[in-house]
Amino acid sequence: MASYFKNKKIGTFGAFTSSFAGRMFNLQIPSRAFTIGERHYNTGNDLFTLMLDPGMNYSCAYWENSNNLEQAQEKKLQPVFDKLELKRGMKVLDIGCGWGGAAQYAAEHYGVNVTGITVSSKQAQFAQRFCSDPSVSIKLCDYRSLNDKYDRVYSIGMFEHVGHKNYRRYFEVIDRCLAKDGLCLIHTIGGNEQSTSTDPWISKYIFPNSMIPAASQITGAYEGIFVLEDWHVFAHDYYLTLKSWHQNVQKNLEKLQARYSERFFRMWKYYLLSCAGAFRARKLQIWQILLSPQGIKGLYRAPR
Repeated sequence: MASYFKNKKIGTFGAFTSSFAGRMFNLQIPSRAFTIGERHYNTGNDLFTLMLDPGMNYSCAYWENSNNLEQAQEKKLQPVFDKLELKRGMKVLDIGCGWGGAAQYAAEHYGVNVTGITVSSKQAQFAQRFCSDPSVSIKLCDYRSLNDKYDRVYSIGMFEHVGHKNYRRYFEVIDRCLAKDGLCLIHTIGGNEQSTSTDPWISKYIFPNSMIPAASQITGAYEGIFVLEDWHVFAHDYYLTLKSWHQNVQKNLEKLQARYSERFFRMWKYYLLSCAGAFRARKLQIWQILLSPQGIKGLYRAPR
């Protein structure tokens, strides 16, 4: 992301207006919740199918002892669900389920019942077909409308769309939906400093109304609601993931050129590679945060 490399002594009008709007207004109110789905995640299932791994995971993979993207994404999912200590028959909520890859994996390998929600109509349509396991259900809705109870809650790559004015409410919703002896895992991009806006270019062309949280913003939002059980950092892995996505797009240009313009491919290339650079430079981080309502009793060792 371009703004992560700028000299902090140099400001731009775009950065100023973006920051001002983020401070003054709640850009992620329920009436705007579906904007990111329409503008980004509805770009085209053909594009994402060719860019992502076969499991359609659009988030950072875990590359330890992994030789390719598919393997690295599975290496990411396994510790997520092991950290949550999933047990057969549990009722699980996936906030921001994407194309259903994580939900399908959890149902298939852990025998749980998963409800996945998304604000992208194309994701929902794809996931409803992709998730062959009958114990997975997909809903098109905003997280703030949730009221059912679940044994476990996880969110992979969705918290970046919540917005700083909604962080507290986000954790209050999870608290409302999570069993008192449950666990919650948040997988999110993080920043080194507090922010109330995002890079103007990224917001305009890629992720409208997105916002990268700082650690202090997250901890402040769940304080008094949840107990921190584990905080896992593996930022460089996103550099490797983004490079793999870019390589997949480049390999499939001929298949995609009929639907997407040269301008789009220039924009998409800049998005993928500039973000890869930000992770490589450690201007952006990846965090997996494990929380519990009352604190885990006894010995607990989070898997890696």
